[in-house]
Amino acid sequence: MYRSGSFVAEHISPVTDEQVQPNGVDLTLESVLEQVEAGHLGREGKTIGERRPLDFADPNTETYRLDPGGYVLQYAETVQIPEEHVGFIYPRSSLMRNSCMLNTAVWDAGYEGKGEGLLQVHHPIDLERGARVAQIVLTEANHDGTYDGSYQGERTE
Repeated sequence: MYRSGSFVAEHISPVTDEQVQPNGVDLTLESVLEQVEAGHLGREGKTIGERRPLDFADPNTETYRLDPGGYVLQYAETVQIPEEHVGFIYPRSSLMRNSCMLNTAVWDAGYEGKGEGLLQVHHPIDLERGARVAQIVLTEANHDGTYDGSYQGERTE
């Protein structure tokens, strides 16, 4: 069963009333990165390729101008996935209506951090820092243990 937006909000920080939706919480844009070096996924490890933060196209409004391509979005909020739950992140429909798609992974029980998503841009778009770009939902789930991977606590310090 998917949980209510008010339940999800108890596990997100900071969060405003505007971000709380009936079935989840909107996540906002902190920064945009571009991968500039190859990564590696192997049988015994991984390497994340070097990434660089993009500059604002308009520093006065903290707006990024994104041309077609792939970008890493970093969310501003710290998420804590409670035990007996799993998190899923979906793009806000405004992104899709602007020819963009946001891809994410499963957020396991026990994960805590400020995550990231892969934004696929198919037509140029301007994104302002702090804009609501995704919605996280939580559903109850059985699990064996809790998350203790390399991304635990990412960008929380």
